Amino acid sequence: MKTSSPSPRDKRPERGDATRDRLLTAAIDVFGRNGFDATTTRSLAEAAGVNLQAIGYYFGGKEGLYLAAADHIAQSVATHVGTVRESLEVRLAVSDGSGTLPSKEETRAMLADILASVGRLFTSREAEAWVRFMVREQMAPTEAFERVYTNAMRPILQVVGRLVARLLGEDTASEHVRLRTLSLVGGLLILRVAQGAVEAHLGWKNFGTHETDAVQELARELAASVAREGEKS
Repeated sequence: MKTSSPSPRDKRPERGDATRDRLLTAAIDVFGRNGFDATTTRSLAEAAGVNLQAIGYYFGGKEGLYLAAADHIAQSVATHVGTVRESLEVRLAVSDGSGTLPSKEETRAMLADILASVGRLFTSREAEAWVRFMVREQMAPTEAFERVYTNAMRPILQVVGRLVARLLGEDTASEHVRLRTLSLVGGLLILRVAQGAVEAHLGWKNFGTHETDAVQELARELAASVAREGEKS
């Protein structure tokens, strides 16, 4: 039986989604390179290959597109790391409920898992534009930073912090645990944030199999470095 082709009305949602996606991709790149104030709606539309009016139609204007770009980054990070993070949260909840803490070896393995996941994400090609966008927000935080931090970064830091606290035998909320948590995650993020130094010092121009394997090994070493004073890891 011959089927009829979709009408123009049927195609509109698909076209709309594609236009919206192109604008988000372009916005993350252009805002990351130029900053919010130096970016014009015309440059955004040209980078996305869409009509200027599309920005107002889909996002209400430049600010709306900027915040949507932040939301897109947060969702992407949460999606990539979410499976590992949620698995660890379940394991931690079970151990908390039973009162039986995992061994130090298991805890370090769990910490290595999530650090490796973070390393894989932020050394991926797609993360390059996200990091440029977020570096600007780190220096001068706006609502965009708050959205990414709340919806993507904080859940990761919380899980890492719980694991670090168990290994150190300290309170999760202590300043020391939070500092160690930031230093562990930051030790992996620096590979993308400081790309110039990475290329100059390591000779890494991109992240292929060798580089990815090295980052995974670094994640395991960082996890192994977390130990109480005087305790061998």
